[in-house]
Amino acid sequence: MGRHREKFIDILNTGFGPQSGTEGNRLINKKGEANLQKTGLPFWERISVYHTFLRMSRAKFLLFVLLFYTVINLIFASVYYFVGVEHLTGTDGAESSTHQFMDAFFFSSQTLTTVGYGHVSPSGMLANGVAAVESLVGILIFALVTGMMYARFSRPRAFLLFSDNAIIAPYKGGRGLMFRIATYKNNHLTDVEANVTIALHEEVDGKMVTKFYQLPLEMSKINSLALSWTIVHNLDESSPLYTYNYDDLALHKMEMIVNIKAFDDHFSNIVQQRTSYTYSEVVEGARFLPMFHKSETGKHTILELHRVNAYERTELPGIIPEIPGIETVSAKT
Repeated sequence: MGRHREKFIDILNTGFGPQSGTEGNRLINKKGEANLQKTGLPFWERISVYHTFLRMSRAKFLLFVLLFYTVINLIFASVYYFVGVEHLTGTDGAESSTHQFMDAFFFSSQTLTTVGYGHVSPSGMLANGVAAVESLVGILIFALVTGMMYARFSRPRAFLLFSDNAIIAPYKGGRGLMFRIATYKNNHLTDVEANVTIALHEEVDGKMVTKFYQLPLEMSKINSLALSWTIVHNLDESSPLYTYNYDDLALHKMEMIVNIKAFDDHFSNIVQQRTSYTYSEVVEGARFLPMFHKSETGKHTILELHRVNAYERTELPGIIPEIPGIETVSAKT
């Protein structure tokens, strides 16, 4: 099997190192991010606040904005409280500390947002100075939050849905390694390109190394991704995985790195998305079930996105023929 791949040139410029012993679990996680942690510099030098907020989930982003808004108001409310709530004219004159602090908190929220109902106003140089500073802080904060929300809303994304599993299915009298994708939003992608690379852990001169191979695809580019696209790599003699079965994939800890690049008509921009499949996410002896059909009226095509990973078990054709001079390795041996 190793000699069969001698005619295949492994990729050296993948960005990942060849040392298998330094890798943790997988190279790319399911979200398409590099599976690594960076150390050696202080935390604030290793993180981009802008990129963090841009890639943060919607729920986390809104929660962070709410918490930040609350904390800023608590800080300024504390300042007003220690300056003296009596310098905030129009408060209800509550004697308890809790009520006084709440009066200061709600005045802070009105000042920070520049609402200014007019019922409460600062008096004295110190209270007015604090209110002036808070107004400036509020303008800057809401300008930043508004800009970040617009950046999140307008950021081009591929919105691709990948099948949970890759499968080894019957294909052209032999076998094919395949997975399926579809767009799950109402965007339209054209000139869609797929690039698939596999990482194999092999022993070379008594040392485990990671080698990368480009997988040729049945179709590497389509004009439009209107429905679903099953991306197929033919496991024939031209494949570096020709003599592999599932046990071999597990033995060499195979990871398939997928990168999809396309043109979004609405944004007039290039978008891309990637993911990976490890050997444990490959199903041998299966085929995908159809995920689209004609509507009852016959006027539309129904694309069932929840069936992107729907497959059924099937028999694979015969045993892989032995190739002279090639030793087939199996994890069971």
